[in-house]
Amino acid sequence: MKLLLNLIWFVFGGLWLALAYLMLGALMCLTIVFIPWGIASFRIGLFALWPFGRTVVNRDPVMGPFSVLGNVIWILVAGLPIVVAHVTTALAQAVTIVGIPLALANLKLIPVSLTPLGKVIVPAGRDAWL
Repeated sequence: MKLLLNLIWFVFGGLWLALAYLMLGALMCLTIVFIPWGIASFRIGLFALWPFGRTVVNRDPVMGPFSVLGNVIWILVAGLPIVVAHVTTALAQAVTIVGIPLALANLKLIPVSLTPLGKVIVPAGRDAWL
């Protein structure tokens, strides 16, 4: 079932979403200062490409001060517009019965899109391994 949902997701938005995250990551990596956020954007892009069967967990119970500061900068630079795009897309997908799982996958991307630093993407059903 995960394979089927991932294929439907890939065709109906996953590819474009992943490409957008990869382009954002490339733009951030052009500036030396934003390389950590660019790497986080690449990680989210790969998750957005194939989201079913994977989940986001916190790396550590307590994030370091640099992760917190980095997430605040991310929210101001890119996080809020990305979250608005995910919510808008999820609402549009949820209109149809077939699109409800896709809308839920879009909503699943919001926590990692809003605060990407200090999170890891693992197979569903596993705890963080870091």
